[in-house]
Amino acid sequence: MRQLFELCGRDEEVRFSPYVWRIRMAMKHKGLDFEGVAVRFLNKQPLESAQSKTVPVLNDDGTWVKDSFDIALYLEKTYPDAPLFGGAIAEGQARLLNAFIDNTVVRGIFPMIVADIHARLDEKNGAYFRETREKFLGCSLEEAQAGRDAALPKLRAALTPIRHTLMAQPFLSGDAPAWADYCLFGTLMWARIASDFELLGEDDPIHEWREGMLDMFDGYARAAKLGY
Repeated sequence: MRQLFELCGRDEEVRFSPYVWRIRMAMKHKGLDFEGVAVRFLNKQPLESAQSKTVPVLNDDGTWVKDSFDIALYLEKTYPDAPLFGGAIAEGQARLLNAFIDNTVVRGIFPMIVADIHARLDEKNGAYFRETREKFLGCSLEEAQAGRDAALPKLRAALTPIRHTLMAQPFLSGDAPAWADYCLFGTLMWARIASDFELLGEDDPIHEWREGMLDMFDGYARAAKLGY
């Protein structure tokens, strides 16, 4: 049995972790069936078998793997059909993009949707989220999110290399999607599920690419339940 442990909101059907969505799409890419197991911020006990405190965690019939990039590497080695990387050089390049998205895109989006994420949580998990994230941000969730309109141009500017790539080819990985695409798309799915704040203009090539990604695998991501 293959299980993917996923962060959920007050509604168990709302699964919003950016890192989980990367693996969801990677599993679909490889044609692997899995059961999504919901966990919340204050219920990390199911992750202990992987010695992890964060999602995603994969239990592949008794083999436990944590961290989205490490899970992707595991999937690539264990299920080599439908490659996510396509060789050591491509894997190294994907690692670079992975770091860029984590350190620039995720960090840029987070304060823009942080109060919206809080609104998707139940009372106890919401209190934990508020306490820990306000400590990290140095201000209230509402104060952080209030600046999102002013911060949006900076985020869009940071996406310029992505935009230029998609103007030259249909996917970040070339002619077909692979890990680089799922890495960015998972991050945008996090924002899409947690918040109705639109990060991309309709004339943005990234917007067009995202629409295509939403329709992949028979509209798998588009059918995901939104939190609002």
